[in-house]
Amino acid sequence: MNYSQLAFTDAVKKLQERLGSRHNYERAEKMSYVDGLTDYEINFIANIDSFYMASYGENGYPYIQHRGGPKGFIKVIDNETIGIVDFVGNRQYISTGNISKNPNVSLILLSYPLRARMKIYAEAELIEVDEDHGLYEFLSPDDYKFKPERMMVFHIKAYDWNCPQHITPKYSIEEVEELIEPQKKYIASLEQQVALLKEKLRDQK
Repeated sequence: MNYSQLAFTDAVKKLQERLGSRHNYERAEKMSYVDGLTDYEINFIANIDSFYMASYGENGYPYIQHRGGPKGFIKVIDNETIGIVDFVGNRQYISTGNISKNPNVSLILLSYPLRARMKIYAEAELIEVDEDHGLYEFLSPDDYKFKPERMMVFHIKAYDWNCPQHITPKYSIEEVEELIEPQKKYIASLEQQVALLKEKLRDQK
């Protein structure tokens, strides 16, 4: 899974050569081979609640779509395959139509709290729920209300990590509450101590 070899087309290499970055990236092409997802990527994916997917239309234009769900809705099937249940949305079916003609997609998985961005080249496969009930059970998120339309399985061809530059840390309400929970407990403990001290002072009068 050498992302550089797949991403760096002849046109890209010519630009790198002209703008002075080709030497460094040529070295990266020879070194950046990873045989499937490692534990680090698998753990990262398990904590993602959204991603962006680019597909390619018959009109010659790419289409980028945001996909979201509860944390962990992207399931790792094996170290070269991930998948999701495709929830009912606005029913435009642009991504689905594009994939039916050209399965090649590009994904970006982004963690704002970690300021981390994972890029994936993949071949997408559309699978109806009735075609594989076992897979559907595996991909279905727990404790989440949704209406399924189909499943999307992504056969990973290559992946890489981007630098954190310009990723502004952002947190969901749940993440903020989790961060401040220890402080809330500490404040409640202090308030309880203050109440006890006030009660003792009243008793001494």
